[in-house]
Amino acid sequence: MKAAGILALIGCLATVTEPKIYTRCKLAKIFARAGLDNYQGFSLGNWICMAYYESRYNTTAQTVLEDGSTDYGIFQINSYTWCRRAKLQEKNRCHVACSALLTDDLTDAIICAKKIVKETEGMNYWQGWKKHCEGRDLSEWKKGCEVS
Repeated sequence: MKAAGILALIGCLATVTEPKIYTRCKLAKIFARAGLDNYQGFSLGNWICMAYYESRYNTTAQTVLEDGSTDYGIFQINSYTWCRRAKLQEKNRCHVACSALLTDDLTDAIICAKKIVKETEGMNYWQGWKKHCEGRDLSEWKKGCEVS
């Protein structure tokens, strides 16, 4: 009986992270409200394009890299430098748990992405942006989304 009670308690405490995949326009509105349009000189189109090529707008995206670190969330923010898994040697420059970058609430991910852009070489941190977005006309990324 005790074991059944403990299992029931564990079942109540365990949460499953359901993938949230945003639409382009929903993300455009969230990003615009968060002040990403023209943040550090990068248009809203840059942010939408980058998020697409990094995660396909999937908040629960995770990519394990060869060095043992992991990229997390919609912006694929790396655990070694920017967020904390559990290891003390990680730098955690965004002062956030990596798990917080995997939620539907994009607040922590946006704050961290802003920090990355401000403290590094702009959006060059993201390979998806460099390969697919940099130097291109990105106006189509927000077209039809009712954002300015």
